Amino acid sequence: MMLATVASPASLIAACQRVFGTTPAWVPRVCFALIDRTGDNFHCFSRQELADILLQLLFHGPQTERIALPPVRRYCTEPARQAPRPAWLAALALPDLPSVGALAGWLGEPVGALAWLADQWRSEDGNRSRLQHYHYRWVPKRSGGVRLIEIPKARLRRIQHKILRQILDRVPPHPAAHGFLRGHSCLTHAALHAGQEVVIRMDLKDFFPSIQYARIHALFEKLGYTTNVAGTLARVCVNRTPPSAIRDQAAGSLSWPERHALKSPHLPQGSPCSPALANLCAYRLDLRLASLARPLGASYSRYADDLVFSGGPDFARSAERFRVRAAAIALEEGFQVNTRKSRVMRKGARQQVTGIVVNAHPNLARSEYDRLKATLTNCVRHGPDSQNRQNHPDYQAYLAGRVSYVKMVNASRSAKLQRLFDAVAWPQDAPSA
Repeated sequence: MMLATVASPASLIAACQRVFGTTPAWVPRVCFALIDRTGDNFHCFSRQELADILLQLLFHGPQTERIALPPVRRYCTEPARQAPRPAWLAALALPDLPSVGALAGWLGEPVGALAWLADQWRSEDGNRSRLQHYHYRWVPKRSGGVRLIEIPKARLRRIQHKILRQILDRVPPHPAAHGFLRGHSCLTHAALHAGQEVVIRMDLKDFFPSIQYARIHALFEKLGYTTNVAGTLARVCVNRTPPSAIRDQAAGSLSWPERHALKSPHLPQGSPCSPALANLCAYRLDLRLASLARPLGASYSRYADDLVFSGGPDFARSAERFRVRAAAIALEEGFQVNTRKSRVMRKGARQQVTGIVVNAHPNLARSEYDRLKATLTNCVRHGPDSQNRQNHPDYQAYLAGRVSYVKMVNASRSAKLQRLFDAVAWPQDAPSA
């Protein structure tokens, strides 16, 4: 009732009169007190928050008389009003979606179909259920264990892609974020930490599953959408893995916390929205870690779940204490640091960030370069089929990608590899690189 009207005492009093059919004596006092409590941010308060304030005003105030609530005569059918957007939010020019109906029209879906796509709490227990909106695939991690890839089906993927391009891509993440962004890469992430006295690398455990529905809902509300619209957007972007997928034999190595995170509504790794949402949900984490590093003259950047700090002698002396404090901040922000993958790399040893050596300047590890050169040399001498031991379906494109990666990291070292690649006698029917 109150959320569907203008945030002024007169409008709230009129709304109460419409609902009750009369204006009890306590209504003006409560409406004036409510506006005094919320001010210009009235429409930024949720239904639950406003209800709590009203209960305090009605039954815990200084009045001595007992308030008798009259019966409701009319129910409000108007949607809640959107909060006025501040200047920084208005500058993003996000789509104006005042109601779930407007959201459904913007996405090109009937309201009922959108509700079905957003309702993922009651999926059938079956790997091939037609009611499920995701395909599930377990893949091995390089560090051991398995990772669940949750791939949205075509209809849901189209909706998520539109949310990504027209809402999420317009919201800038923290400058420390380098993953999943145009103009940024693992190279820009690593280059910030080249030639430093000490480099600290920390890894966030179960990065995507640890970001749950409540955080996504709060993010969309922060972007100016009403509770109902923000909830629908959040449910479209998250998933709850069905028990049948978790019972897969490949998931036998999962711990109980990992299983619980997957069973809860979480960001699915495989959705087009998940990388952008993860960056935005980690904004406070990036802000606090950057502020922690700045007084020590240290640099901070994040590539997905990979946190890296680097600095000079002052930072090196406090590296161990700094790592403990950074892990505590991550825990406060809802993330957990994987201590087994944390490293303090000093100047005398190899300093490696996302596979790139940064002791002096960004470079490829010598052992990796030598292996690729040996592979290409054997391809020239014995043919590419002799080296394709992992049965890549397009081995030519695979090796071309590895050569291009070396060129991105260190162009001068890639010239010899490119000459070897060009000298390979590829099958005539192989796709061009």
